[in-house]
Amino acid sequence: MSKLIKISKGLDIHLIGEAKKEIKDCITPSFVALKPLDYIGVTPKLLVDVGDKVEIGSSVFYAKEKQNIKFVSPVSGEVTEIRRGAKRVIQEIVIKNDGNNSAKDFGKVSLAELSREDLKSKMLESGLWTLLRQRPYDVIPSEDSLPKYIIVRGFDSAPLSPDYNYILNGEKAALQLGIDVLKKLTEKTIYLSINPGTSCEDILSLQNTEKICFKGKHPYGNVSVQAEKISPINKGERIWYINITDLLTIGKFFLEGRFCPTKVVALTGEEVKNPCYYRIVRGTSLEEIFKGNVTEGKHLRYISGNVLTGTRVEENGFICANDNQITVIEEGDYKEGLGWMMPGFKKFSVSHTFPRGFFARCSKKPFSIDSNLHGSQRAYVFTGEFEKVLPMDIYPMQLIKACLSKDIDRMEELGIYEVDAEDFALCEVIDVSKTEIQTIIRNGLELMRKELGE
Repeated sequence: MSKLIKISKGLDIHLIGEAKKEIKDCITPSFVALKPLDYIGVTPKLLVDVGDKVEIGSSVFYAKEKQNIKFVSPVSGEVTEIRRGAKRVIQEIVIKNDGNNSAKDFGKVSLAELSREDLKSKMLESGLWTLLRQRPYDVIPSEDSLPKYIIVRGFDSAPLSPDYNYILNGEKAALQLGIDVLKKLTEKTIYLSINPGTSCEDILSLQNTEKICFKGKHPYGNVSVQAEKISPINKGERIWYINITDLLTIGKFFLEGRFCPTKVVALTGEEVKNPCYYRIVRGTSLEEIFKGNVTEGKHLRYISGNVLTGTRVEENGFICANDNQITVIEEGDYKEGLGWMMPGFKKFSVSHTFPRGFFARCSKKPFSIDSNLHGSQRAYVFTGEFEKVLPMDIYPMQLIKACLSKDIDRMEELGIYEVDAEDFALCEVIDVSKTEIQTIIRNGLELMRKELGE
């Protein structure tokens, strides 16, 4: 019997374009890319050069700050390009897939035969360690650190998020082995977060976990919200978390002795002709997924992730490392003449400025959305609205201002260690000042991380 935690604050945003229950065959990509910028706090040191041959599981680069943490190739083939940005920062390592699927053999061994140090070494060498995340800062944990506890996130509450009940059905053996690996690695309590909609028996029957059922509205699926209800993160403490789909990858590795490069993602959004699930290779080129499957004749925004926290990518770009969702909506690059005077029956609102605001918090009818801000940036005002959508015991506006002023002591007092940028996504949506709040919080976290030498 799982513990139930009810969360009253938050806001569910119901959009058109939910993925239907259909998994399409694995799309074999011509190219894949590893993107070091997907990993916060990682300065990449290359282990390959253009023209080098790689296998599935071959090390491509390591983290300069944590040199034992390796990042591996999801395909076999040839490194064709190393793309750099400003100050020669490595943005993408592009690999051409040869289609042979030759993979590095890490050796199939019984978990019981491995010591904790051997287990850790195998995860570091195979790239599995990069699937773990640490709070605070949302970074890959150091190999010599130990968490206060671990959260396995068993559901997602973001708009159009994938249904894990569907994509993980029949994967119990690998999921359980993934849990056993984490347990042996840390010997700490492993919390499995579920919600009332979690019906997959392969998830509910997992052993060596303490199951906690969260009930409420988005962002109740966020790790920060769940961690605060379980045991808040204080200064000097660390917790680890992992998405349950990445737990599956760990389990499959120890079942097969090879790195599993595939995962199931949801292709969603109103501008997708056939929203459904795809079994893809990690880091795949999205061009082959979008081809012939998105609305033609419109200027579209392609997002790796969801509409609240996802990363904007090009039509021929690559999916980000940690995303299980791809979203396509209309680009909001238009201007409205006297838009503030119009009735706004179709405009999303949680206030009573537009008629839809009277029903936004209770209506479950999906609606259309684009990327238009419907206004320009302006001065901050205290409205008290942020507290209604952020179910955490913090003062969001005061924390945002502390981050802007780079007041480290104030940031600590206001709970910077407990939050991440994604927790402020709904604040950003309803913000009348049209400010990039997630960027402000991310910059504040980066300031703290560098000041404390993390």
